Amino acid sequence: MPRLRLALAQTNPIVGDLEGNSRGIVAAVRRARDAGADLVAFGEMALSGYPIEDLASRPSFLAACRRRASALAAELGEAGLGDVVVVVGHPDGPFEPRRFTTSNAPTAIAQNVASVMQNGEVVARYAKHHLPNYSVFDEYRIFIPGDELLVLRMRGVDVALIICEDMWQDGGPVNRVASADAGLLLVINASPYERDKNEVRLPLVTRRAVENDTCVAYVNIVGGQDDLLFDGDSVVVDRSGQIVARAPQFVPHLLVVDLDLEDATEHELPADVALVELAAPTAESAAPAAITSDIAVVPEELEQIWNALVLGLGDYVRKNGFQSVILGLSGGIDSSVVASLAADAIGASKVYGVSMPSRWSSDHSRSDADDLAERIGVHYETQAIADLVTPVEDQLQLDGIAAENLQARIRGIILMGLSNQKGHLVLTTGNKSELAVGYSTIYGDSVGGFAPLKDVPKMLVWELARWRNLFAERRGETPPIPENSISKPPSAELRPDQTDQDSLPEYEVLDALLEEYINGGLGRTELVERGFDAETVDRIVSLVDHSEWKRRQSAIGTKISRTAFGRDRRLPITYRPTDVS
Repeated sequence: MPRLRLALAQTNPIVGDLEGNSRGIVAAVRRARDAGADLVAFGEMALSGYPIEDLASRPSFLAACRRRASALAAELGEAGLGDVVVVVGHPDGPFEPRRFTTSNAPTAIAQNVASVMQNGEVVARYAKHHLPNYSVFDEYRIFIPGDELLVLRMRGVDVALIICEDMWQDGGPVNRVASADAGLLLVINASPYERDKNEVRLPLVTRRAVENDTCVAYVNIVGGQDDLLFDGDSVVVDRSGQIVARAPQFVPHLLVVDLDLEDATEHELPADVALVELAAPTAESAAPAAITSDIAVVPEELEQIWNALVLGLGDYVRKNGFQSVILGLSGGIDSSVVASLAADAIGASKVYGVSMPSRWSSDHSRSDADDLAERIGVHYETQAIADLVTPVEDQLQLDGIAAENLQARIRGIILMGLSNQKGHLVLTTGNKSELAVGYSTIYGDSVGGFAPLKDVPKMLVWELARWRNLFAERRGETPPIPENSISKPPSAELRPDQTDQDSLPEYEVLDALLEEYINGGLGRTELVERGFDAETVDRIVSLVDHSEWKRRQSAIGTKISRTAFGRDRRLPITYRPTDVS
């Protein structure tokens, strides 16, 4: 059997940074060449970053991507890396606009492609066939689909090349791999992270290997892009579906693996399969002695989620040019977890916490905030709000909810003022449960540029806090989150002795109901049949539906669930339900 040394490079691109992304690609190819790789594959859109959204409709952007792909191939050749076969994803175009189904927008001028580079040139391109149009994806609207399977013949083996969704959908190119008799199916991906996604993704990779009687190599990008987070976790499985190499999650990595593959056979290929024969490597590039590939251990779930939130926050800060973040520290569980995430993401020295006590703030809230700041080592200051609230309250004669909300809005003014003055990014600390039912003050505690807990339900916030403290203890470090912040009843402290459960069900009940309503899509009748109290269902469903206007104005935050608020769940603001069953 011929042996192919394959390298999978999971890189962290920035959308639009063609030069910077190219430098990272060249550096990774150099490392792969030094390791004796014959073929190096990068993720979907690794050259341009992903998703590009309506940049796909800009001819100038598409032309720049095509020029950069050709220039990248030339640079690899000039750097003495031309023998290596390199597969890089990017958008291609502009093409003549065309409507390929009756429902597709007629202005699509781009394709989602993988370019194959060798000896200083782009020698082949493959265009993605299946264009997802669900969840966070809008590719059906912005791309033109391909219609051929590409097979690369190199070192005596055939390598079939497809892109992401092409593996997920039955029919199309994945069904042609067996007829092409390819020894390796190479899939380049930009697959966002979600909780439990590996319970679906890895079995699919395994199934495709067994169905096609071929090895499957799956390479994914890594890093945060706006609200999306790509986890890497590139993997190679053999023909029986057994893992032979696996990259770690959430970090850039070069995974190198030796594959003993079936010989390429001369046979008639279907008309919709393009075969490209690649130049044989020079003698100096012959693969050295066999290597043992890494099989990274996948962390348990809470560690995965924490790592995802850390990377999503850190990349948003770094990629958007912020040097620091600022947030309100109330001594509560949400702000404590956000501060801990921020310290892990960018370093405690770049995190600024502000305690903003009111006349209703408890002594333990202030002391818990003090304790948290000392444990983590963040910058910390106190800005009392009572003297700022009183004159506005008196002048406008506010009381009740309006007076409570004024306190939150004064706090928002303080954070935004310090942000403007010092250039900090404001982090808002609300969680998914609060966002779902509108339990926040618009232009108050909801202000901020990024919401790390936006897709994290309240019960999970507590789980993450306990996990992070235990993780610190295992490493002989000081647990970052005060125990009192975890154990005390949650409260906005906008009036005397207030707790969240004055107006909301217990969070165990609320989160379970929200899971079924938001993620499960169940209606009132089904929720009641599941055992939820009918009056509670009516109240919470109404709160969720009538809070869409608030969510539409909220900061983005890292998506970790199947149905995050934002791209995943697009509902009207003006909405009068006629059937809630």
